[in-house]
Amino acid sequence: MKDEHEMIRLARPVDESDHVLGTESAVATLVEYGDYECPYCRRLHPMLKEMMSRVEGLRLVYRHFPLKNIHPYAVRAAEAAEAASAQGRFWEMHNLLFEQDGLLDDARLSRLAGKAGLQMERYEREMGDGMYNGKVEEIFNSALFKDGVTGTPTLYINGARLSNIQSLEALLQAVTEAGATLQPASQERAHWLTRLRKFRLGMTRLREH
Repeated sequence: MKDEHEMIRLARPVDESDHVLGTESAVATLVEYGDYECPYCRRLHPMLKEMMSRVEGLRLVYRHFPLKNIHPYAVRAAEAAEAASAQGRFWEMHNLLFEQDGLLDDARLSRLAGKAGLQMERYEREMGDGMYNGKVEEIFNSALFKDGVTGTPTLYINGARLSNIQSLEALLQAVTEAGATLQPASQERAHWLTRLRKFRLGMTRLREH
């Protein structure tokens, strides 16, 4: 466990401008800085969805950090998510962006916007005007210059940056240590998985003898 003074803290607090999944009264808050073209973010996405379905007392916050130097469509994808947010459909668009494998060019973004249930005339007009470019750039700059974010995904739990989160089990451990609780069905599942691992370990040792 790191000393409190060694932890990297989140500089920008969660506020009404953020995209939040979960209730304000949640005891634990997980903040993700992400990029819709980042393969590591795409790998993390289903784990975050599974985590949110298995714990209580947790809220998830997503912030844009499009790495435009290596991901040419990341900024436009973030703008599309903001256009969806303006129509109350951020999380629907967010999920669709992470759950497809093609290039996020304007044509594909439009198709995803339709699937997300957006009013397409408004979407196309706002995207054509570059209405959300400034907001995405502001979030990016805040992450870079205030929080020192340099890559994606970057995660914080209750304001402290996480490291080496490469599995669902590690995520669940981090959020439960922060105060979130596993739902009863998840606790039972975790119990049986632990017993199964111990059984397999015992069988391996028997075979070795």
